[in-house]
Amino acid sequence: MRQLDTTLHAQQVRTPLDYAMSARDRDTPAMVAQALRAGACALALQPVVTAPGREVAFHEGLIRLTDPGGRVLPAAAFMGAVEETATGRDLDAASLGLALGLLRARPGMRLSVNVSARSLGDSAFRAVLAELVADDGTLGERLILEICERSAMLLPEIVARFMEELQPQGVAFALDDFGGGFLSFRHLRRFFFDLVKIDRGFISGIDGDADNQVLVRALLGVAHQFDAFVVAPGVERAEEAAWLEAAGVDCLQGYFFGAPKVTR
Repeated sequence: MRQLDTTLHAQQVRTPLDYAMSARDRDTPAMVAQALRAGACALALQPVVTAPGREVAFHEGLIRLTDPGGRVLPAAAFMGAVEETATGRDLDAASLGLALGLLRARPGMRLSVNVSARSLGDSAFRAVLAELVADDGTLGERLILEICERSAMLLPEIVARFMEELQPQGVAFALDDFGGGFLSFRHLRRFFFDLVKIDRGFISGIDGDADNQVLVRALLGVAHQFDAFVVAPGVERAEEAAWLEAAGVDCLQGYFFGAPKVTR
């Protein structure tokens, strides 16, 4: 009994850090919603370069929010708290709207943005998307929508229909975190992704990691079999970039080539 009491007491006692973390998690959705209402959001652009050649192929637009204190927050600071909520859908709509604005302002730009499969039928997201469909220029041909493997597997039928609808508009699709989940080859063949981005967990230190080298070569073979370009994200060292180029990846991304920079 004393052991049980001790265990229960330990579970009830919380440190100041526990309280601070809990309060932050409760406040984050409200902060995100407030930032969206105030238009305090922007895209940070990170280059994706060709391999070989190292020329910019396109940029990935990563959502950033400015909190009431004026700090610019990366997605890692808030996405986990809102990803599965309606606010997460609003974030996807905001990202797409910012991307379309940049594509209009910069005719030579090609840009990718992340989207959750749950947003594909959301009214706010579809309203922004209607601007793209109504456009008679080349916006669609310069837009890439990235869907992570885990998200695609949650709603495969919706993702497949969405791709069938948008690809005639010229929109390209990228499968993010490829190899990190359990996407079956049957689904990969059906989706017809234009690009795949290898899960960055395989990239760090790959020049000296024989196991990850075998896995990445296998992923490259699968992706190229389905005519998909392969992007290796998270590259931070020259040795990683050199190994990936020699292995046959099509594009490279990471801090070695440029950090994300906020643009308006």
